Amino acid sequence: MEIANNIKDILRACVAGALKRTENRIVTEKANKPFHKALLTPEIVKVSSFERSFSTSFGQGPIEKISELVAIENGFQAQRQKETMINVYKGAVDEVERICADLRSGQKRPQWHKEVQTLSSFTKGDTVVRRIISDLWLKKDATEYFISIKTVTPNLDQSEIAKKDMLLLKSEDSNFQTYLGLYYNPHGQERKDYNHSFPLKMFDMHTDECVLIGKDYWDFLGGIGAYERLLDIFAQVGVETRETLLGYQ
Repeated sequence: MEIANNIKDILRACVAGALKRTENRIVTEKANKPFHKALLTPEIVKVSSFERSFSTSFGQGPIEKISELVAIENGFQAQRQKETMINVYKGAVDEVERICADLRSGQKRPQWHKEVQTLSSFTKGDTVVRRIISDLWLKKDATEYFISIKTVTPNLDQSEIAKKDMLLLKSEDSNFQTYLGLYYNPHGQERKDYNHSFPLKMFDMHTDECVLIGKDYWDFLGGIGAYERLLDIFAQVGVETRETLLGYQ
């Protein structure tokens, strides 16, 4: 019950913040949008502005906070924005750069297992220190998990940074479990439905075990059924926020 109440508080704060930013933006921009004013109703402009503000802010800090709470309830140690200093062979670092450059240019297709296996062959030579910031770090028993949480439609740079961080962590310790996490699938219910082009260049979004999307993401953090439980909490808060938003229009 405590975790549900904490999540509800996060959601209420996120909605209230989006409303406040929207009001401030409308006041500031009212005189500068003559075409919007001529074409659209004030209600539509308000709702559109609110949705953009909410989506942007929700996909950042709130998702990380909720993810941490869900994982802790499931028995994980958890920390947001975890800093990890790694000491890896320079050959492995160079190989990570080559892998990502080839994926970015389209010269190769993503093959997570093969990429990780290639990096495991670098066991000699000079080493370099790298600093990795993981959006969410988890630990259960002796296993550590590093999750890069991205907007559900990340751009190419964001996708590449996530891939590099994940491969570098695997180069440091093959036992590290590294993931790309998207908190919902904007294109459908199944992984095969996901079709945003940029992350597809860096990951096989449909089959890579290092990719967690939507229900798979939440059930990984919170156990089977976590996704449905979370949607129910959202729906409960939605009863409150809908009344606020109807009055706001």
